[in-house]
Amino acid sequence: MSSTTDKVKGAANQVVGKVKQGVGEATNDSALKGEGRLQEAKGDAQKAVGKVKDAIKKAADL
Repeated sequence: MSSTTDKVKGAANQVVGKVKQGVGEATNDSALKGEGRLQEAKGDAQKAVGKVKDAIKKAADL
């Protein structure tokens, strides 16, 4: 996967995770809130992977 793909998928997972947390909060569904937190964390990790790939590519181009 490219760094851009990782960052886009990460951002999407962050958004979906936040939505799940909001719906879980509104419906008092602790399982859905937890699922949302996990998905948001997955998005954070994916974005971090994308940033690392960018840094490696920049270092290799020097």
